[in-house]
Amino acid sequence: MPTPLFRSVMSVLFVLGALWGAGRVQGQVVGVLPFVSVGQKWPQAQESYVIRVSAQDAGKPVNLEVYSPTFNLADYVDGRRSAGYFGDELYRKNEVFQSTFTLSGPGGPVVERRYGMNREHTWDSLFAGGLAAGTYTLKVVSSGDGKNSFALRVAAPFVLETSDFSVNARASEKAAVLAATLNVTPDWVGKTVGLVNYDIDGATEAETWVIQPGGTRVNLKPSGNGETVTDPFTITAAQVGPWQVYIRVLPSTKQFSNAIRYSFRLDGQPVRAQVGGFAPPDGLKISNQLLVEVVDPQGQPIPGSSYALVGDAVVRPQLPAGYVPVSASIVQGTGNITSPAEVRFQPGFTKVRFVARPPSGRLVVDAVAIYGTQRIPLSGTPFEVAGRTLSTPATVPLAPGDYLVRPGAVPGATVSPPLPGQVTDSATSRVTVEYRVLTDITLTTSPDIVNACDVTQVTATARTDFAQRLPGRLKLTLPSGWSTDYPLEVPGEFSAGLPLRLKVPVRVCRSDMAEAILDPIDLRTTSMARVRSPGGSNVTRNVQGGARASLAKTLEAVGSGYTVTLRLAVDSTLNNVKLIDPLPSGGSRSALNVQGPAGTTPRARFEGDAVILAQVVPGTYVITYTLVSDLPADRVSSVPDLDW
Repeated sequence: MPTPLFRSVMSVLFVLGALWGAGRVQGQVVGVLPFVSVGQKWPQAQESYVIRVSAQDAGKPVNLEVYSPTFNLADYVDGRRSAGYFGDELYRKNEVFQSTFTLSGPGGPVVERRYGMNREHTWDSLFAGGLAAGTYTLKVVSSGDGKNSFALRVAAPFVLETSDFSVNARASEKAAVLAATLNVTPDWVGKTVGLVNYDIDGATEAETWVIQPGGTRVNLKPSGNGETVTDPFTITAAQVGPWQVYIRVLPSTKQFSNAIRYSFRLDGQPVRAQVGGFAPPDGLKISNQLLVEVVDPQGQPIPGSSYALVGDAVVRPQLPAGYVPVSASIVQGTGNITSPAEVRFQPGFTKVRFVARPPSGRLVVDAVAIYGTQRIPLSGTPFEVAGRTLSTPATVPLAPGDYLVRPGAVPGATVSPPLPGQVTDSATSRVTVEYRVLTDITLTTSPDIVNACDVTQVTATARTDFAQRLPGRLKLTLPSGWSTDYPLEVPGEFSAGLPLRLKVPVRVCRSDMAEAILDPIDLRTTSMARVRSPGGSNVTRNVQGGARASLAKTLEAVGSGYTVTLRLAVDSTLNNVKLIDPLPSGGSRSALNVQGPAGTTPRARFEGDAVILAQVVPGTYVITYTLVSDLPADRVSSVPDLDW
């Protein structure tokens, strides 16, 4: 029989319904209902419990603790209960029994502890730190022919959940104990909840029931030895809320403790209920506790950080992506620091501090204006990176990654977004924003229609809306027939509101185009001036028999020369008519084009300075050709003559 001390220690008030927000049940529920891990001959090889960590609770201490994780050899000796009995039972002498507790999460194992055999019930800390958001599973598996009773708890706001679990109902507990709380939600209405129990060993061993919302008690059928029983419930709106499942060992029991399995199903699929919780016996101190701080160099906790145990004596920090370990120290306890990311410690009361720095690199953002072959540094140019608006040049501390730099507008320039800046830890990267300067060049001639060899004003102007002064050189190229005594280029600077100009008076003796060039960017433009056509010439001759012939000559400036038109009018038939038209020095003629009176097909040819018409009949003849000459207009015109 238990000692009075043990009875008082283990009969601590234990109301799990309040812890889970399920409300108080009818009457008091006292005692500790241990979980149990059975080494052999059990339908499930391992026990499994779930801890869910929301984003808002990430990093909060979980304080996952276990009472009596070891197998107590003094708990059940030679078929008799010893003082302080908690339910550990070994069915073969000299059998080695071991239980392993493994907590795993999205990133893999967090902690694994193996517990062997001793002669006491202890209270141990499995994991005291915070966890990143996610779902974590605690698995307990035992080896050996026997069963190990233990109790689990976590700190609020966390809870332990499971759909299938084993408990150890003990004859030493005379009152009902709470096994689990199942939260029935409104979306379950119309669905079937199954409450399953296994291996209660019949109605004389224990009774089990559920308290539904409103305080309704519904007795559950106890399973027989090695049997499974399911109590189905079709959910109504009145049954929405917490369901509390209880068990009480009857005085007629024939066992010191009885391993029993509960399962919960919703329409045949596993559904989790809340379990666990214990109050340690008065005066019992925690046997082993590992407190781990993971902080930044300023001593502030690192969000999302945690730690992992390797075996029983090695702890390593678990850091958010990119964080770099800086140092490790043992604040309390004994051990060795093997690296900034690993500490070997002696079990007991141990406090370890890991310091890590966030991954950090630097991104230098500058800007240049591209003007010809020059790259002009720009300061004060706005840009946006990582949600911040800054001005060039700037050095931005950033976590490793690729960052898109969004350049701001610069008047008088165009820009394309640069390639993303790639930041790496402990390194400096650079992004140079390139602006291409917009410039404009104009060339005007005023007036642009002049008499032959008159003077016009030629003006070249370079402009930009770019704020900074730009170096430039304006150059003017004149065609043949255009001349000036003034310089044809000017150096200088220009910017927004400050153009660069070159004004030159030019004598224009022929129609053509001048060209302006802006160096160093080789920007070009042209402007044309036209020379009015030179005056015409006329000649009239009397021919034999009183007939008359007249000749008119006109010139019209075109392209690089002139179109010459000879118009001959005769009132009688003539043979071998010569139209004398002297060719200017250095000039050349194109082929002749002759048109005569209707019905005729006149033929003409050049012979020296004359155009020969073999025969003409009364009427008008028009002879045209192109005169190509570099001479100005006032020197290409000559007076024609007639002969025959």
